[in-house]
Amino acid sequence: MNMRRNEHDVTNRVNVEVVEEVRDAVLEIFAARYPGEDLAPLRRAFDDMKALFTGRFPGYLACDTLYHDLRHTLDMTLATARLIDGHDRVSAPADRLGARRAMFAVMVALLHDSGYIRRASEAGVENGAVFTKIHVSRSAEFLRSYLPTVGFALEADTAAKLSHFTGYELDIDKIGLADARDRLIGCIVGTSDLLAQMADRQYIEKCRDFLYLEFVWAGVAREVQPDGREIVRYTSPTDLVIKTPGFYQYFARPRIDKTLGGVDRYAEAHFDGPNLYQQEIARNMEYLHETIERGEFDRLRRVAHSMSRPVPDHPSDK
Repeated sequence: MNMRRNEHDVTNRVNVEVVEEVRDAVLEIFAARYPGEDLAPLRRAFDDMKALFTGRFPGYLACDTLYHDLRHTLDMTLATARLIDGHDRVSAPADRLGARRAMFAVMVALLHDSGYIRRASEAGVENGAVFTKIHVSRSAEFLRSYLPTVGFALEADTAAKLSHFTGYELDIDKIGLADARDRLIGCIVGTSDLLAQMADRQYIEKCRDFLYLEFVWAGVAREVQPDGREIVRYTSPTDLVIKTPGFYQYFARPRIDKTLGGVDRYAEAHFDGPNLYQQEIARNMEYLHETIERGEFDRLRRVAHSMSRPVPDHPSDK
């Protein structure tokens, strides 16, 4: 197998920085799984998502968050389609999501981070990362208003709820959903969000160069409490890198396995073999553990790339 290219997905076949490549890959998966179904609304949703992230959607500025950029959305959207395909491949007919729910799920994935994108009226906000703590609620609001425009008005309120499976503003267990298949969609989208970013070939460097900066803008790296006390979560980009294995072991992995129901298992059914996302995550974590144990952070030599506009350098790494 050829060395995986930085801009490619876990199969090394789809450039997840090109909207049309991801769109066509998703449409191909669904056309094979749901033959004869009209997938035109999904094609339009890809076009609208691209317009939103690139500053061509009415009332919105271009995406400027470096970590939560267009590439991340495309990568996790492809993962979402693959998990849906795997699920419907191995499930009894009555339990399958079907074409409409599959399209609906991908629309939720496409717009799950829309809350980071500044409205035209928010041009004075320094960066979309300022909305980190409330971005899921903002995404839910966008989904609720957008879905009726592509023929999914009946699903709009459910979409708003499902966006919260990708964030931490609401307790997932307390989100009321009438149909178990809708909850499954939420679990798939939430799982894909974690799988795709942690399987990214530049994941570690993106944490160091981009995610830390977003946390600074958001007041997450250092958070001042109402009583004046300061909670210091990450002192520097390197500190975030050092704490990343703990995040994976004690938070992300349990969330995938338990909170989100272990739906990553459907990747094996889709790939008809090993879970390629988990393989890439394991490779990233192994390299990161070695780097931390040796204290050789100059081993992280990949130049992180973002599809968002350039921004000033982050605070110095002390």
